[in-house]
Amino acid sequence: MLSEHDAESRRRIPGTDTLLAEPRFTAATSALGRDLVKAAITQAQDRARRGEITPEDVGDTAAGSLPPRASTLRPVINATGVVLHTNLGRAPLSPAAVAAVHAAAGHTDVEYDTDTGRRDLRGRGVVDALGAAVPSAEAAHVVNNGAAALVLAATALAPGQEVVVSRGELVEIGDGFRLPELLESTGAVLREVGTTNRTRLDDYRAVLGPDTGFVLKVHPSNFVIQGFTSSVSIRDLAQLGATVVADLGSGLLSPDPLLPDEPDASSALADGAALVTGSGDKLLGGPQAGLLLGRAEIIEQLRRHPLARALRVDKLTLAALEATLRGPETPTWAALRHDAAELHARAEELRDGLRQDGVTSETVETASVVGGGGGPGLELTSWAVAVDPGLAAPLRQHEPAVVGRLERDRLLLDLRCVPSDQDSTLRSAVVSAWHRQARSE
Repeated sequence: MLSEHDAESRRRIPGTDTLLAEPRFTAATSALGRDLVKAAITQAQDRARRGEITPEDVGDTAAGSLPPRASTLRPVINATGVVLHTNLGRAPLSPAAVAAVHAAAGHTDVEYDTDTGRRDLRGRGVVDALGAAVPSAEAAHVVNNGAAALVLAATALAPGQEVVVSRGELVEIGDGFRLPELLESTGAVLREVGTTNRTRLDDYRAVLGPDTGFVLKVHPSNFVIQGFTSSVSIRDLAQLGATVVADLGSGLLSPDPLLPDEPDASSALADGAALVTGSGDKLLGGPQAGLLLGRAEIIEQLRRHPLARALRVDKLTLAALEATLRGPETPTWAALRHDAAELHARAEELRDGLRQDGVTSETVETASVVGGGGGPGLELTSWAVAVDPGLAAPLRQHEPAVVGRLERDRLLLDLRCVPSDQDSTLRSAVVSAWHRQARSE
């Protein structure tokens, strides 16, 4: 039975409707929705009933526990040194792409011609932008990711037929998905040729026949085979007379001097590929999307296939992709090209600031990598600030979260992928994590 004091305390707990009517909670309801706000209030009321907080603290406790946004996805400062980090969403969008997404968030002319008042081709702006970026492509189409692009190609071009591919190119992509299983799921039959390390043109020639759907050339964008190796170029494969599909993965549209060993769509098409597939959220630096570029009749066949409807992209992706193609240099482009001397200067400034705040830190020369989006084996000279490895967990729990990498019993905060205008935010996060750690010890 409740004591008179406890009963009186419970009567003083403000009601849900009373709190919801407060300006701070009405504003939060507009931004987050009633359910999230009401849940925060209910939790605070329950804490008051258990005596963990006073009735007067219910409102402030509820307001303090409100999530910063309706989505559970959290912004992250990528201090790992991995430019295209799959677990962190790969390519960050450019300001132009973000603005395009915002503009397309409401009603938009995604399939509507405002001049004629009639239905229009979906994604026409993206198709035009891809055509301008890759003039050697007769046509283009976009689906929801790179794997979907290859699935659509196999389904439409090789139903029940053979897809000829080198054993050295049977790659595994993210989260354990394997290329052979992906292709076989379409009903195509894999015809493997060559060996893991060496495949010759005659290996392909020996198996071509009436059952051949197409020859597949896969770029292994996440590993390198070195030593006693050989492979067959797209140019040589095109001489065999069969349709050649090149899965480049990285989404590089034209040659890049920084990535001399990375194949690009323009060169692949010029070398004779009938179809090239790639990703939008890797080296291209845009949203997740699957790019298909090639001969007009093949692209039309893919576009009209029933599976294309299931794989189509939404208006936000179309907006972001077009802005990426037409807009200024992307954050991915900038991160790959950051000057090491500039990174060194920023690291020293961050270190000095942290030391002023009492945080033990030092600058470390290190190496960044491209990541899962291309350039396997390529290392980029970079600079990081090393701090106590015990800060890794509290930094991940910070808002925004900060993710570095643990190396030699240190937490390295590599600045290559951190925009310079976030340096002060990064410093504040480290200081906050440092104090949290000190209080817990």
